[in-house]
Amino acid sequence: MKRGSKLADWGNSLLFLGPTTLFFAMTVIIPFLYGIYLTLFKMDNPTDPMVFSGIYNYLNAMNDKDFWESLWLTLKFVFATVFFVNMVGFGLAYLVTSGMKIQNSLRTAYFTPNLIGGLLLGYIWQFIFVQSLPAIGEKMGIRWLELGWLGDPDMAFWALVIVTIWQTSGYMMIIFIAGLISIPKDLIEASTIDGAGPLRRLFNVTLPLMVPSFVVTVFLSLKNAFMVYDLNFALTKGGPFDSTKMVSMHVVNKAFVESNYGTGQAEAIILFVIVAVVTGFQVYSSKKMEVEA
Repeated sequence: MKRGSKLADWGNSLLFLGPTTLFFAMTVIIPFLYGIYLTLFKMDNPTDPMVFSGIYNYLNAMNDKDFWESLWLTLKFVFATVFFVNMVGFGLAYLVTSGMKIQNSLRTAYFTPNLIGGLLLGYIWQFIFVQSLPAIGEKMGIRWLELGWLGDPDMAFWALVIVTIWQTSGYMMIIFIAGLISIPKDLIEASTIDGAGPLRRLFNVTLPLMVPSFVVTVFLSLKNAFMVYDLNFALTKGGPFDSTKMVSMHVVNKAFVESNYGTGQAEAIILFVIVAVVTGFQVYSSKKMEVEA
């Protein structure tokens, strides 16, 4: 009986986990390991003969000044978007769980931008920044609106930040809503009876219990900010003068535009390690801040 039950458990595991594990291995693990393997060879593109070069591609990547400049720019983009995306997302969640009559409609409206693909979203906002806002600025005599946002290096960067916040805040809102709903009502009622006002209740009760939600949202917003490409390509194409070329775009250009596939692949692996370390540290440190209701 015991042997039969073990075989049944193995059969159930293979039935339910086998296909998922197989597809995960085929689409993630095997390509990742093959990517590491390719970094050990020198080639201009994926169809060229593979010439073993050892750590040559990694040395090239480490000495690539443009790679580190694009990574530094990406870090600034990460700090800007992660903070504002989570702040706006939590604010929206707090708003649509306050008991308003139209809160369900607002949830749908705030979440909708996340359903638009990055390429399409980039082209839509490109029209807004290049034509709509300058036209409004000219009509109303607002100087800073008349200027083409995407033609100025500083304004182009913040244009990318604004669109990212607009697109992803609604998704983070959904996660925050789940966290707010899960907070025991008796804690809120007890703090109210003790005389805590809305602000004190927010900072002393709500936010500490929302740490698990923040762990998830910060992780997702970190990953999305480091890996941004489609929106970056559609909105600015890295311009003007490479002032908005994020590290993912640099890696793709290195491999396929500059025809340096080996070095581009090595830079992708370095980027993966950096993102893994940053997100891993974020999750580990954030978990220590969690409190139980």
